[in-house]
Amino acid sequence: MYDIVVIGGGIIGLSTAYQIMLAYPDKKLLLIEKENTISSHQTGHNSGVIHSGIYYKPGSMKAKNCRYGIDLLKTFCNTHDIDYEMCGKLIIASTKKELTALNALLLRGQQNGIQGLKLIQKDEISDYESYSVGEKAIYCPETGIINYLDVCKKLAELISINGRIVTGSEVCDINSKNKDLVIRTDNSEFETKFLINCAGLFSDKISEMAGLKRSSRIVPFRGEYYMLKKDARYLVKNLIYPVPDPRYPFLGVHFTRTINGGIEAGPNAVLAFAREGYLKLNINLRDMWDYLSYPGFWFMSYKYWSTGMKEYYRSIFKSVFLKSLQVLVPSIKADDIYESPAGVRAQALSPNGRLIDDFRIQNTHNMIHVLNAPSPAATSAFSIGMYIKELYSSNIS
Repeated sequence: MYDIVVIGGGIIGLSTAYQIMLAYPDKKLLLIEKENTISSHQTGHNSGVIHSGIYYKPGSMKAKNCRYGIDLLKTFCNTHDIDYEMCGKLIIASTKKELTALNALLLRGQQNGIQGLKLIQKDEISDYESYSVGEKAIYCPETGIINYLDVCKKLAELISINGRIVTGSEVCDINSKNKDLVIRTDNSEFETKFLINCAGLFSDKISEMAGLKRSSRIVPFRGEYYMLKKDARYLVKNLIYPVPDPRYPFLGVHFTRTINGGIEAGPNAVLAFAREGYLKLNINLRDMWDYLSYPGFWFMSYKYWSTGMKEYYRSIFKSVFLKSLQVLVPSIKADDIYESPAGVRAQALSPNGRLIDDFRIQNTHNMIHVLNAPSPAATSAFSIGMYIKELYSSNIS
C-alpha cells in the first residue's frame, strides 16, 4: 500500500513527486511511467526554453507559475550544478500591423513583473540579432535555455532515495477499494491512498479511468522543427520570436539556440494522427476516433480550418516553411536547414471548440489530475509541483 502514486514520469510528475517527498519524507511514494525511460515524450522533445512569462494573462495560472517557477528552477539547477543560460530573446514585430500587439505584449510583461524589458527600435534590432529585421522589437532578458532532461535525471535520482520509480508499466485501469484506489498496469497492480495524474498526452484518459467525466479532450498537435547547419548558426545569436497571434496558444515559428550550441527553427503546428504521432505517417485510429467523435473537435475545425490548412501546407513544403523563417532572418537559405525530430503537444480542447490556454488542475478528495499543462509547463514545473503539494496537504489535513 502506497500513500501517494504519481502517474507520469515527465517533468511535471517528477517535480510533483519531488515536492511531496520533501514535505512528507515518511510517506510511501511511487511514480509510474509507461515508457522504459523517464521523460520520453513532451519533456524529452522540449525545445529547452526557460520562458519569462511575457505572453500570459496577468493573474492566470500560467503567469503565476511561470514567474515563480523560474526562480525555483534556477535554484534547483544552481544547487545541483545543472547548466542553464539566461541569454535573453528578441520578439520582433515584422510589420506595422503588429505594433499594437507588440506594445500590448510589452505591457503584459511589465504587469507580470518581468524586469529589464526594452522596446527596441527598427534600427536597433541588428544590435541584438545581426541578421534579423523588423519594425520594432521587445528585448526580454529573463529568457533562458536549458536541457530539461538534465533536470529530470536529477529529480529521478533524488526521488529514488526515499521513493520508488517504476518504468515500463502502462496504467490500464483504476478502481476504488473502500477508501483507497487500485491501479492496474499491464504488468502489475498497486494500491494507494492518493493518486496524482500527470500523464500528459494521456491525462484525460487516466482521469476517465479514475471515474471522472472527460469535460475536455486532449488533442495532439505535432510541432515540426528544422535545425540550422553548423556553418549557418552565425545567423542567430540567441532566441528570435515573432509576435504571436493571440487567437492561438502557439507562439509561431521562431529560432532557439539550444544549450549545446545548436539552433532550432520552428515549430510548425499540425494536428497529429496519434497521441504519440512524432512522424507524419504515425497513425493510430483509436486516437483519431477519440477526437473525431468529440463535438469540440468539429467546432474547433470550423473556426480554424483555414489556419490549419496553412499549417499543413507549410508542413509539406520546405520552401513555405523557409519563407516563415525569412520573415525574421531574411538571409537564411534552404541549404542552411535540415529536418529535426518533432514533438507532440498535449492540447486540451473544450466542448465548444476552444483551445484551453491556461493550466487546468482538478482536485478531488483523494485524487489530483493535471488535465492541461502546455508550454510553459517545463519552466513552471517546480511551481506546479509546489501547488499540487499544497492541494495534497489540504486534502489529507
